[in-house]
Amino acid sequence: MRRIAVIGSGYVGLVAGTCLADFGLNIIVVDNDEDKINKLKEGIIPIYEPGLDDLVHRNVYYKRLNFTTDIKYAVENCDVIFIAVGTPPKDDGRADLQYVLQVAEDIGKYMNGYKIVVDKSTVPIGTGQKVRKVLQEQLQNRGVEYIFDVVSNPEFLREGTAIHDFTHPDRVVIGSESDKARGIMRDVYRVLYINETPFVETNIETAEMIKYAANAFLATKITFINEVANLCEKVGANVQHVAKAMGKDGRISPKFLHAGPGYGGSCFPKDTKAIVNIGEEYGVRMSVVEQVIKANENQKLRMVEKIEGQFEDLKDKTICILGITFKPQTDDMREAPSLVICRELVKRGAKLKIFDPEGQKEGEWRFNDILDRITFCRDEYEAVVGADALVLLTEWHQFRNMDLEVIHNSMSGKLFFDFRNIYSREIVEEKGFKYFAVGR
Repeated sequence: MRRIAVIGSGYVGLVAGTCLADFGLNIIVVDNDEDKINKLKEGIIPIYEPGLDDLVHRNVYYKRLNFTTDIKYAVENCDVIFIAVGTPPKDDGRADLQYVLQVAEDIGKYMNGYKIVVDKSTVPIGTGQKVRKVLQEQLQNRGVEYIFDVVSNPEFLREGTAIHDFTHPDRVVIGSESDKARGIMRDVYRVLYINETPFVETNIETAEMIKYAANAFLATKITFINEVANLCEKVGANVQHVAKAMGKDGRISPKFLHAGPGYGGSCFPKDTKAIVNIGEEYGVRMSVVEQVIKANENQKLRMVEKIEGQFEDLKDKTICILGITFKPQTDDMREAPSLVICRELVKRGAKLKIFDPEGQKEGEWRFNDILDRITFCRDEYEAVVGADALVLLTEWHQFRNMDLEVIHNSMSGKLFFDFRNIYSREIVEEKGFKYFAVGR
Protein backbone atom coordinates (compact mmCIF):
# COMPACT_ATOMS: atom_id res chain seq x y z
CA MET A 1 0.00 0.00 0.00
CA ARG A 2 1.20 3.48 -0.87
CA ARG A 3 2.54 5.40 2.17
CA ILE A 4 2.11 9.15 2.35
CA ALA A 5 3.75 11.69 4.65
CA VAL A 6 2.05 14.95 5.57
CA ILE A 7 4.55 17.35 7.08
CA GLY A 8 2.83 19.83 9.36
CA SER A 9 0.08 19.02 11.87
CA GLY A 10 -1.62 22.40 11.75
CA TYR A 11 -5.07 23.01 10.38
CA VAL A 12 -4.38 22.00 6.76
CA GLY A 13 -1.97 19.16 7.53
CA LEU A 14 -4.08 17.48 10.18
CA VAL A 15 -7.33 17.71 8.21
CA ALA A 16 -5.69 16.59 4.95
CA GLY A 17 -3.78 13.75 6.57
CA THR A 18 -6.82 12.49 8.46
CA CYS A 19 -9.12 12.62 5.44
CA LEU A 20 -6.57 10.83 3.24
CA ALA A 21 -6.30 8.14 5.91
CA ASP A 22 -10.09 7.85 5.81
CA PHE A 23 -9.75 7.24 2.06
CA GLY A 24 -7.90 4.05 3.06
CA LEU A 25 -4.32 5.32 2.64
CA ASN A 26 -1.46 4.81 5.08
CA ILE A 27 -0.61 8.29 6.43
CA ILE A 28 2.24 9.58 8.61
CA VAL A 29 1.70 13.10 9.96
CA VAL A 30 5.00 14.75 10.90
CA ASP A 31 5.65 17.77 13.09
CA ASN A 32 8.73 19.05 14.93
CA ASP A 33 6.54 20.08 17.88
CA GLU A 34 7.03 17.08 20.18
CA ASP A 35 4.33 18.19 22.63
CA LYS A 36 1.74 18.46 19.85
CA ILE A 37 2.65 15.05 18.42
CA ASN A 38 2.50 13.42 21.87
CA LYS A 39 -0.94 14.90 22.44
CA LEU A 40 -2.13 13.69 19.05
CA LYS A 41 -0.90 10.20 19.94
CA GLU A 42 -2.98 10.48 23.12
CA GLY A 43 -6.01 11.51 21.10
CA ILE A 44 -5.90 15.19 22.06
CA ILE A 45 -6.75 17.31 19.01
CA PRO A 46 -5.08 20.77 19.03
CA ILE A 47 -7.73 22.55 16.94
CA TYR A 48 -11.50 22.79 17.02
CA GLU A 49 -13.07 21.47 13.83
CA PRO A 50 -16.44 19.70 13.88
CA GLY A 51 -16.08 15.96 13.28
CA LEU A 52 -12.28 15.90 13.29
CA ASP A 53 -11.93 14.20 16.70
CA ASP A 54 -13.95 11.17 15.64
CA LEU A 55 -12.20 10.95 12.28
CA VAL A 56 -8.73 11.04 13.88
CA HIS A 57 -9.64 8.45 16.52
CA ARG A 58 -11.16 6.09 13.93
CA ASN A 59 -8.16 6.16 11.62
CA VAL A 60 -5.66 5.84 14.47
CA TYR A 61 -7.64 2.80 15.67
CA TYR A 62 -7.38 1.18 12.24
CA LYS A 63 -3.67 2.07 12.11
CA ARG A 64 -4.02 4.11 8.93
CA LEU A 65 -3.01 7.35 10.69
CA ASN A 66 0.24 7.74 12.60
CA PHE A 67 2.07 10.69 14.15
CA THR A 68 5.82 11.28 14.51
CA THR A 69 8.51 13.91 14.92
CA ASP A 70 10.95 11.78 12.88
CA ILE A 71 10.99 13.43 9.46
CA LYS A 72 13.89 11.19 8.35
CA TYR A 73 11.78 8.08 8.89
CA ALA A 74 8.80 9.63 7.10
CA VAL A 75 10.80 10.73 4.05
CA GLU A 76 12.63 7.41 3.71
CA ASN A 77 9.45 5.35 4.02
CA CYS A 78 7.00 7.39 1.94
CA ASP A 79 6.87 8.06 -1.78
CA VAL A 80 4.45 11.01 -1.67
CA ILE A 81 5.30 13.82 0.75
CA PHE A 82 2.90 16.70 1.34
CA ILE A 83 4.30 19.99 2.65
CA ALA A 84 1.53 21.48 4.80
CA VAL A 85 3.37 23.90 7.08
CA GLY A 86 2.40 27.51 7.75
CA THR A 87 3.16 30.44 5.44
CA PRO A 88 2.44 33.36 7.79
CA PRO A 89 2.54 36.92 6.46
CA LYS A 90 5.65 38.99 6.98
CA ASP A 91 5.39 42.61 8.12
CA ASP A 92 5.20 43.74 4.47
CA GLY A 93 2.39 41.28 3.68
CA ARG A 94 4.54 38.81 1.75
CA ALA A 95 4.17 35.11 2.57
CA ASP A 96 6.99 33.79 4.76
CA LEU A 97 8.37 30.68 3.06
CA GLN A 98 11.01 29.77 5.64
CA TYR A 99 9.08 26.73 6.93
CA VAL A 100 8.26 25.43 3.45
CA LEU A 101 11.86 25.72 2.29
CA GLN A 102 13.18 24.20 5.53
CA VAL A 103 10.97 21.16 4.98
CA ALA A 104 12.17 20.94 1.37
CA GLU A 105 15.75 21.00 2.66
CA ASP A 106 14.98 18.18 5.10
CA ILE A 107 13.35 16.11 2.37
CA GLY A 108 16.44 16.57 0.20
CA LYS A 109 18.69 15.45 3.08
CA TYR A 110 16.84 12.15 3.55
CA MET A 111 15.57 11.32 0.05
CA ASN A 112 16.41 7.72 -0.81
CA GLY A 113 14.52 7.14 -4.07
CA TYR A 114 11.79 8.55 -6.28
CA LYS A 115 9.59 11.00 -4.36
CA ILE A 116 6.71 13.30 -5.20
CA VAL A 117 6.92 16.47 -3.13
CA VAL A 118 3.54 18.18 -2.93
CA ASP A 119 3.04 21.81 -1.95
CA LYS A 120 -0.26 21.77 -0.03
CA SER A 121 0.43 25.03 1.80
CA THR A 122 -0.74 28.26 0.19
CA VAL A 123 2.44 29.57 -1.41
CA PRO A 124 3.34 32.42 -3.80
CA ILE A 125 3.65 31.72 -7.48
CA GLY A 126 7.14 30.39 -8.14
CA THR A 127 7.45 28.47 -4.85
CA GLY A 128 7.29 25.10 -6.58
CA GLN A 129 10.42 25.96 -8.54
CA LYS A 130 12.12 27.18 -5.35
CA VAL A 131 11.30 23.87 -3.67
CA ARG A 132 12.72 22.03 -6.69
CA LYS A 133 15.93 24.06 -6.49
CA VAL A 134 16.36 23.36 -2.75
CA LEU A 135 15.86 19.62 -3.32
CA GLN A 136 18.40 19.59 -6.14
CA GLU A 137 20.93 21.48 -4.04
CA GLN A 138 20.60 19.01 -1.17
CA LEU A 139 21.05 16.03 -3.46
CA GLN A 140 24.15 17.67 -5.00
CA ASN A 141 25.55 18.33 -1.53
CA ARG A 142 25.12 14.64 -0.73
CA GLY A 143 26.63 13.59 -4.05
CA VAL A 144 23.63 11.44 -4.96
CA GLU A 145 21.12 11.44 -7.81
CA TYR A 146 17.45 10.62 -7.30
CA ILE A 147 14.56 11.44 -9.57
CA PHE A 148 11.77 13.45 -7.96
CA ASP A 149 8.76 15.52 -8.99
CA VAL A 150 7.25 18.64 -7.45
CA VAL A 151 3.48 19.09 -7.48
CA SER A 152 1.26 22.02 -6.50
CA ASN A 153 -2.00 20.78 -4.93
CA PRO A 154 -3.60 23.78 -3.20
CA GLU A 155 -6.22 23.28 -0.49
CA PHE A 156 -9.66 24.90 -0.49
CA LEU A 157 -10.80 24.18 3.05
CA ARG A 158 -13.19 26.36 5.01
CA GLU A 159 -12.84 26.25 8.76
CA GLY A 160 -15.94 24.73 10.30
CA THR A 161 -16.68 22.61 7.21
CA ALA A 162 -13.17 21.40 6.39
CA ILE A 163 -13.90 17.66 6.42
CA HIS A 164 -16.83 18.03 4.03
CA ASP A 165 -14.76 20.38 1.85
CA PHE A 166 -11.92 17.85 1.61
CA THR A 167 -14.17 14.86 0.95
CA HIS A 168 -16.63 16.69 -1.35
CA PRO A 169 -14.50 19.31 -3.13
CA ASP A 170 -15.69 21.49 -6.01
CA ARG A 171 -12.46 20.53 -7.78
CA VAL A 172 -9.01 19.03 -7.20
CA VAL A 173 -6.16 21.08 -8.65
CA ILE A 174 -2.95 19.28 -9.62
CA GLY A 175 -0.07 21.34 -10.96
CA SER A 176 2.78 19.26 -12.34
CA GLU A 177 5.14 18.89 -15.28
CA SER A 178 5.25 15.10 -14.99
CA ASP A 179 2.75 12.56 -16.35
CA LYS A 180 3.98 10.06 -13.77
CA ALA A 181 3.35 12.46 -10.88
CA ARG A 182 -0.10 13.36 -12.21
CA GLY A 183 -0.99 9.66 -12.42
CA ILE A 184 0.14 9.01 -8.86
CA MET A 185 -1.75 12.06 -7.56
CA ARG A 186 -4.91 10.78 -9.28
CA ASP A 187 -4.29 7.52 -7.44
CA VAL A 188 -3.90 9.38 -4.11
CA TYR A 189 -7.27 11.02 -4.74
CA ARG A 190 -8.77 7.88 -6.29
CA VAL A 191 -11.85 8.04 -4.04
CA LEU A 192 -12.67 11.48 -5.44
CA TYR A 193 -11.61 10.61 -8.98
CA ILE A 194 -13.97 7.64 -9.27
CA ASN A 195 -16.77 9.82 -7.83
CA GLU A 196 -16.26 12.14 -10.84
CA THR A 197 -14.96 15.09 -8.86
CA PRO A 198 -13.61 17.60 -11.43
CA PHE A 199 -9.81 17.46 -11.68
CA VAL A 200 -7.94 20.48 -13.02
CA GLU A 201 -4.53 19.38 -14.26
CA THR A 202 -2.17 22.18 -15.19
CA ASN A 203 1.38 23.41 -14.63
CA ILE A 204 2.77 24.32 -11.21
CA GLU A 205 2.58 28.09 -11.58
CA THR A 206 -1.06 27.99 -12.72
CA ALA A 207 -2.05 25.79 -9.78
CA GLU A 208 -0.35 28.22 -7.39
CA MET A 209 -2.16 31.15 -9.02
CA ILE A 210 -5.58 29.42 -8.85
CA LYS A 211 -5.50 29.43 -5.05
CA TYR A 212 -4.67 33.14 -4.76
CA ALA A 213 -7.08 34.17 -7.50
CA ALA A 214 -9.96 32.24 -5.91
CA ASN A 215 -9.44 33.70 -2.45
CA ALA A 216 -8.91 37.23 -3.76
CA PHE A 217 -12.16 37.00 -5.73
CA LEU A 218 -14.15 35.71 -2.76
CA ALA A 219 -12.74 38.49 -0.58
CA THR A 220 -13.79 40.94 -3.29
CA LYS A 221 -17.37 39.59 -3.27
CA ILE A 222 -17.60 40.04 0.51
CA THR A 223 -16.18 43.55 0.37
CA PHE A 224 -18.41 44.51 -2.55
CA ILE A 225 -21.61 43.52 -0.74
CA ASN A 226 -20.41 45.32 2.40
CA GLU A 227 -19.99 48.53 0.42
CA VAL A 228 -23.41 48.01 -1.16
CA ALA A 229 -24.77 47.53 2.38
CA ASN A 230 -23.29 50.84 3.49
CA LEU A 231 -25.00 52.58 0.58
CA CYS A 232 -28.27 50.73 1.29
CA GLU A 233 -28.32 52.27 4.78
CA LYS A 234 -28.08 55.75 3.29
CA VAL A 235 -30.75 55.31 0.60
CA GLY A 236 -33.23 53.17 2.55
CA ALA A 237 -32.65 49.88 0.69
CA ASN A 238 -32.35 46.37 2.16
CA VAL A 239 -29.05 44.72 1.34
CA GLN A 240 -30.39 41.22 2.01
CA HIS A 241 -33.01 41.67 -0.71
CA VAL A 242 -30.37 43.15 -3.02
CA ALA A 243 -28.03 40.21 -2.38
CA LYS A 244 -30.82 37.68 -2.90
CA ALA A 245 -31.74 39.18 -6.25
CA MET A 246 -28.08 39.40 -7.30
CA GLY A 247 -27.53 35.78 -6.29
CA LYS A 248 -30.32 34.59 -8.56
CA ASP A 249 -28.13 35.62 -11.48
CA GLY A 250 -26.26 32.48 -12.50
CA ARG A 251 -23.21 34.55 -13.39
CA ILE A 252 -22.92 35.81 -9.80
CA SER A 253 -24.27 33.07 -7.42
CA PRO A 254 -25.55 33.79 -3.90
CA LYS A 255 -22.43 32.64 -2.07
CA PHE A 256 -20.30 35.18 -0.16
CA LEU A 257 -22.92 37.90 -0.58
CA HIS A 258 -23.61 38.33 3.13
CA ALA A 259 -23.03 41.81 4.53
CA GLY A 260 -21.22 42.06 7.85
CA PRO A 261 -18.31 43.56 9.77
CA GLY A 262 -15.63 42.48 7.28
CA TYR A 263 -13.82 39.25 6.43
CA GLY A 264 -11.16 37.66 8.62
CA GLY A 265 -9.50 34.31 9.15
CA SER A 266 -6.24 32.71 8.13
CA CYS A 267 -6.75 32.91 4.35
CA PHE A 268 -8.43 35.99 2.90
CA PRO A 269 -6.42 38.69 4.73
CA LYS A 270 -3.12 36.88 4.13
CA ASP A 271 -3.76 35.86 0.55
CA THR A 272 -5.07 39.23 -0.65
CA LYS A 273 -1.97 40.94 0.71
CA ALA A 274 0.25 38.26 -0.79
CA ILE A 275 -1.20 38.53 -4.31
CA VAL A 276 -0.77 42.32 -4.20
CA ASN A 277 2.88 41.82 -3.28
CA ILE A 278 3.36 39.19 -5.95
CA GLY A 279 1.98 41.69 -8.46
CA GLU A 280 4.41 44.34 -7.25
CA GLU A 281 7.28 41.87 -7.64
CA TYR A 282 6.36 41.31 -11.30
CA GLY A 283 5.38 44.90 -12.07
CA VAL A 284 1.62 44.26 -12.23
CA ARG A 285 -0.55 46.40 -9.99
CA MET A 286 -3.47 44.49 -8.43
CA SER A 287 -5.48 47.66 -7.88
CA VAL A 288 -8.85 45.98 -7.29
CA VAL A 289 -7.43 43.76 -4.55
CA GLU A 290 -5.58 46.73 -3.03
CA GLN A 291 -8.91 48.53 -2.60
CA VAL A 292 -10.54 45.38 -1.21
CA ILE A 293 -7.93 45.27 1.56
CA LYS A 294 -8.47 48.93 2.44
CA ALA A 295 -12.27 48.69 2.29
CA ASN A 296 -12.28 45.63 4.54
CA GLU A 297 -10.31 47.44 7.24
CA ASN A 298 -12.63 50.43 6.94
CA GLN A 299 -15.66 48.17 7.39
CA LYS A 300 -14.43 47.05 10.81
CA LEU A 301 -13.96 50.66 11.89
CA ARG A 302 -17.37 51.56 10.53
CA MET A 303 -18.93 49.05 12.94
CA VAL A 304 -17.21 50.83 15.82
CA GLU A 305 -18.56 54.16 14.59
CA LYS A 306 -22.10 52.71 14.45
CA ILE A 307 -21.81 51.72 18.12
CA GLU A 308 -20.10 54.92 19.25
CA GLY A 309 -22.70 57.02 17.44
CA GLN A 310 -25.40 55.88 19.86
CA PHE A 311 -23.58 57.21 22.93
CA GLU A 312 -22.45 60.67 23.96
CA ASP A 313 -19.41 58.97 25.43
CA LEU A 314 -18.31 55.32 25.63
CA LYS A 315 -16.30 55.88 28.82
CA ASP A 316 -17.16 53.10 31.30
CA LYS A 317 -20.05 51.87 29.19
CA THR A 318 -20.46 48.07 29.27
CA ILE A 319 -20.70 46.44 25.85
CA CYS A 320 -21.71 42.78 25.49
CA ILE A 321 -19.84 41.09 22.63
CA LEU A 322 -21.30 37.83 21.33
CA GLY A 323 -18.77 35.96 19.20
CA ILE A 324 -15.10 36.80 18.72
CA THR A 325 -13.94 34.03 16.36
CA PHE A 326 -13.80 35.09 12.71
CA LYS A 327 -16.68 32.72 11.86
CA PRO A 328 -18.80 30.09 13.65
CA GLN A 329 -17.72 26.46 14.08
CA THR A 330 -14.07 27.36 14.70
CA ASP A 331 -11.88 28.59 17.55
CA ASP A 332 -9.75 30.62 15.12
CA MET A 333 -9.44 34.37 15.76
CA ARG A 334 -6.80 35.16 13.17
CA GLU A 335 -7.63 38.55 11.60
CA ALA A 336 -11.14 38.36 13.07
CA PRO A 337 -13.12 41.64 12.96
CA SER A 338 -13.42 41.34 16.75
CA LEU A 339 -9.70 42.04 17.13
CA VAL A 340 -10.17 45.54 15.73
CA ILE A 341 -13.67 46.24 17.01
CA CYS A 342 -13.03 45.19 20.63
CA ARG A 343 -9.74 47.09 20.85
CA GLU A 344 -11.29 50.25 19.40
CA LEU A 345 -14.19 50.08 21.87
CA VAL A 346 -11.77 49.71 24.78
CA LYS A 347 -9.65 52.55 23.39
CA ARG A 348 -12.75 54.72 23.56
CA GLY A 349 -13.28 53.82 27.23
CA ALA A 350 -15.72 50.89 27.07
CA LYS A 351 -15.69 47.77 29.21
CA LEU A 352 -16.47 44.47 27.47
CA LYS A 353 -18.35 41.35 28.52
CA ILE A 354 -17.54 38.61 26.00
CA PHE A 355 -18.96 35.20 25.25
CA ASP A 356 -17.93 32.89 22.42
CA PRO A 357 -18.59 29.11 22.49
CA GLU A 358 -15.01 28.30 21.40
CA GLY A 359 -13.13 31.61 21.47
CA GLN A 360 -12.18 32.27 25.09
CA LYS A 361 -8.89 30.36 25.12
CA GLU A 362 -7.48 32.21 22.10
CA GLY A 363 -9.21 35.42 23.10
CA GLU A 364 -7.43 35.56 26.45
CA TRP A 365 -3.99 35.69 24.84
CA ARG A 366 -4.96 37.80 21.83
CA PHE A 367 -6.54 40.40 24.13
CA ASN A 368 -3.81 40.10 26.74
CA ASP A 369 -3.06 43.84 26.58
CA ILE A 370 -6.68 44.83 27.37
CA LEU A 371 -7.75 41.99 29.68
CA ASP A 372 -8.29 44.45 32.53
CA ARG A 373 -11.26 45.84 30.53
CA ILE A 374 -12.69 42.43 29.56
CA THR A 375 -14.82 39.88 31.40
CA PHE A 376 -15.25 36.50 29.72
CA CYS A 377 -18.63 34.93 30.45
CA ARG A 378 -19.92 31.36 30.49
CA ASP A 379 -22.87 31.98 28.14
CA GLU A 380 -24.76 34.69 26.28
CA TYR A 381 -27.19 35.29 29.12
CA GLU A 382 -24.43 36.03 31.62
CA ALA A 383 -22.72 38.30 29.10
CA VAL A 384 -25.74 40.59 28.67
CA VAL A 385 -26.32 41.25 32.37
CA GLY A 386 -25.94 44.98 33.02
CA ALA A 387 -24.78 45.72 29.46
CA ASP A 388 -25.53 49.06 27.84
CA ALA A 389 -25.45 47.47 24.37
CA LEU A 390 -25.31 44.04 22.76
CA VAL A 391 -23.05 43.53 19.72
CA LEU A 392 -23.41 40.30 17.75
CA LEU A 393 -20.17 39.69 15.83
CA THR A 394 -20.15 35.94 15.05
CA GLU A 395 -23.26 34.06 13.95
CA TRP A 396 -22.98 30.94 16.13
CA HIS A 397 -26.19 28.89 15.89
CA GLN A 398 -27.04 29.39 19.55
CA PHE A 399 -27.18 33.16 19.01
CA ARG A 400 -29.84 32.83 16.32
CA ASN A 401 -32.72 32.04 18.64
CA MET A 402 -31.96 33.75 21.95
CA ASP A 403 -34.69 34.55 24.47
CA LEU A 404 -34.94 38.26 23.69
CA GLU A 405 -37.27 38.93 26.60
CA VAL A 406 -34.75 37.56 29.11
CA ILE A 407 -31.98 39.53 27.40
CA HIS A 408 -34.04 42.74 27.43
CA ASN A 409 -34.75 42.40 31.14
CA SER A 410 -31.07 41.67 31.92
CA MET A 411 -29.56 44.65 30.09
CA SER A 412 -29.20 48.19 31.39
CA GLY A 413 -29.41 49.68 27.89
CA LYS A 414 -31.57 48.55 24.99
CA LEU A 415 -29.21 48.81 22.00
CA PHE A 416 -29.00 45.69 19.82
CA PHE A 417 -26.26 45.71 17.14
CA ASP A 418 -26.77 42.73 14.83
CA PHE A 419 -23.68 42.86 12.62
CA ARG A 420 -24.49 39.50 10.98
CA ASN A 421 -28.10 40.34 10.03
CA ILE A 422 -29.51 37.18 11.61
CA TYR A 423 -32.53 38.78 13.32
CA SER A 424 -35.66 40.42 12.01
CA ARG A 425 -35.89 44.10 12.90
CA GLU A 426 -39.58 43.73 13.73
CA ILE A 427 -39.02 40.89 16.22
CA VAL A 428 -36.17 42.66 18.02
CA GLU A 429 -37.88 46.06 18.18
CA GLU A 430 -41.09 44.39 19.37
CA LYS A 431 -39.15 43.34 22.49
CA GLY A 432 -38.22 46.94 23.22
CA PHE A 433 -34.74 47.16 21.67
CA LYS A 434 -33.33 49.77 19.34
CA TYR A 435 -32.05 47.64 16.48
CA PHE A 436 -29.04 48.19 14.20
CA ALA A 437 -28.06 45.88 11.33
CA VAL A 438 -25.68 46.13 8.37
CA GLY A 439 -27.31 47.47 5.22
CA ARG A 440 -30.90 47.26 6.44
